[in-house]
Amino acid sequence: MPAEGPRSARHTSKWLTVIGIGEDGLAGLGDEAKQLITSAEFIFGGKRHLALVAAFAKGEARAWPVPFDAEMNDVLALAGRRVCVLASGDPFFHGVGATLARKVSVDDMHVIPSPSAFSLAASRLGWPLQDVEAISLHGRPLDLIRPLLHPSTRILALTSDAQAPAAIARLLSETGFGASRLTVLEALGGPSEDLRSTEANAFDLENINPLNVVAIEVDSVPDARVLPLASGIADHLFEHDGQITKREIRAVTLSALAPKRGELLWDIGAGSGSIGIEWMLAHPSMRAIAIEPDATRAARIHRNATAGGVPGLIIVEGSAPEALAGLDPPNAIFIGGGGSDDGVLDAAINALPAGGRLVANAVTLEMEVLLLARHASLGGDLTRIAISRASPVGSMQAWRPAMPVTQWSWVKP
Repeated sequence: MPAEGPRSARHTSKWLTVIGIGEDGLAGLGDEAKQLITSAEFIFGGKRHLALVAAFAKGEARAWPVPFDAEMNDVLALAGRRVCVLASGDPFFHGVGATLARKVSVDDMHVIPSPSAFSLAASRLGWPLQDVEAISLHGRPLDLIRPLLHPSTRILALTSDAQAPAAIARLLSETGFGASRLTVLEALGGPSEDLRSTEANAFDLENINPLNVVAIEVDSVPDARVLPLASGIADHLFEHDGQITKREIRAVTLSALAPKRGELLWDIGAGSGSIGIEWMLAHPSMRAIAIEPDATRAARIHRNATAGGVPGLIIVEGSAPEALAGLDPPNAIFIGGGGSDDGVLDAAINALPAGGRLVANAVTLEMEVLLLARHASLGGDLTRIAISRASPVGSMQAWRPAMPVTQWSWVKP
């Protein structure tokens, strides 16, 4: 069966073409991609992309607006016309293809990808992609790299500009990973491609191409700020004033909250923000809102979220239940141990959808009474958590009990 005939027939009804293009420009495009660009009435892309195809494109060139329109209004307005969108590398790997797919049916879209920057970087370094942590920091906070910083890990980070490699080197040096080896891969696939390496704590590279990927071979000192994969991160990794769900209680609490990918948590009375931060560390798709009435603690939560590698944690400064109004609906809710307001419990229960989880911890008798009453009326699970730690008594050691915690966990029917 001829290769081109069925393929052409299959795509004649698709009004939108998305083409990945590399730094090699025309040389990296196949005949089909060139034909589709030539026949397009409108061509969208960055100024760099449009310049690469200007020699043979016949349609009207439209550069992306600044700021970028994630709603894709200009593209959608031309539905039914012959529209071509140019993207960097693989449009569906941290690219514009993923944005378009939320607005345009796959039946209306024909995609021709090119190798992603990650694929090109891995091929230059000889790194198997399945063994590498790949992260896009393009237009995103560099702090997102923090959870990936584990000894001997290999990381490929796509950046936004020429300053990012030096900023990454500073972050590594400040957190105990200064011995890590950094390779900056610039303008991959193009005539200006270059690879340069240095250690993070001796970073001195200059005149870096804005189009770059930073490859990191993580090395660390013994006290480096490694964020463990298990729940129950050590308390000293959070800045706090004593208002924190302690490590062991936090691990049990997160287990009861049962995080699932893509879910949203409300952390009511967030204190240090430790529950919301660890919820988000469970997976990059997780979201959390920390509700905290104290301004000093709210500022502290922001610092903890940044240091914890989850700068996307949303912080609402205010008191529940009033501060809950208008928030995105949660999949799970946590209420800390110091409260005693039955109205907060009512608001939390009402906000949850069917199947939503509520976990409330009590350290005060007043809060415990409320939880006992809710358990009697609604069911769920009651757990008594008692933790003792060894500490010196003179020249010997003895157990010192922490305040016991009563935990009520409930799933809304």
